Amino acid sequence: MIWQLKVMRVAMRHAVRRSLGRQRDSLAARKWFERGAWLNARGRPYKTFIPDTFDIEARDLPALWTALPDQSERFILYFHGGGYVMGNPRTHAALANFLTRKTCLPDYRLAPEHPFPAAFDDAVGIWNALMARGVPASSVVVGGDSAGGGLALALLGHLCATDQPRPACVFAFSPFTDLSLSGASITQNAQSELLLPPHRLEQLRDRVLAGADPRDPRISPLFGNFKGAPPVLIQVARSEILRDDSRRMAEVLQRDGVDVTLQEWGNLPHVWQFFHGWLPEARKALGDAALFIRSQCPPSPSGDS
Repeated sequence: MIWQLKVMRVAMRHAVRRSLGRQRDSLAARKWFERGAWLNARGRPYKTFIPDTFDIEARDLPALWTALPDQSERFILYFHGGGYVMGNPRTHAALANFLTRKTCLPDYRLAPEHPFPAAFDDAVGIWNALMARGVPASSVVVGGDSAGGGLALALLGHLCATDQPRPACVFAFSPFTDLSLSGASITQNAQSELLLPPHRLEQLRDRVLAGADPRDPRISPLFGNFKGAPPVLIQVARSEILRDDSRRMAEVLQRDGVDVTLQEWGNLPHVWQFFHGWLPEARKALGDAALFIRSQCPPSPSGDS
């Protein structure tokens, strides 16, 4: 075991997870996440990003681009994580920048101010807005982490169910796919989990759903249908409480005939890819994701990878 991972495991379990579990409300959690993202990125890479606005049902949805793609040039539509209550394009700027030079980060609405289905509606809205701009669906790679990974898969399920053009492929890092919280790993991995406080999951679910059905595929894609979906990559750590959200999601995709790749890693933090500036394992995982994307997408006319 490399020393960086040893240090991070101790810091995550004894400091970060406890701190996250003590946040009194969503506003406090957002400030906590912003500070952590700034430390992780060692700065504010989003200051060089390009702002954009999408008109969605007479409402403006802001977004940030790492760089604007040329017409028909491949890019990633990336949904940030944060349990649907925190996170934004700024917190995930470093991760997006590392993934590719062309990434769009939408600033979708968060609970509890905007409970379900607000985030899903924004995801569908930005997809429709991109299509209205003349972007070929085959030029878009959809991805996300944690809640954002669940959102990416929920969008994919919606596109399949409504027989709309699908993206070239989809990837998800430790996706949150089941708000009914029925995965056995939530209890089995309660002690090995390095980042997420298991005792706060039900409270988080209640804030997000506001009484809605936790098995609705728009928030829990585990219960969706994916016939005709493009290839999907899922990465998850075996030690995290959301492990079974990924395992069972892969089984659902396989059931529907989807070419799905499930990569299970060792004792790593939830969405360890976020820490690519610190962990070699994160850089390796992101490298695997890049290889997956390249294998599904032909080179763009500009030769940008």
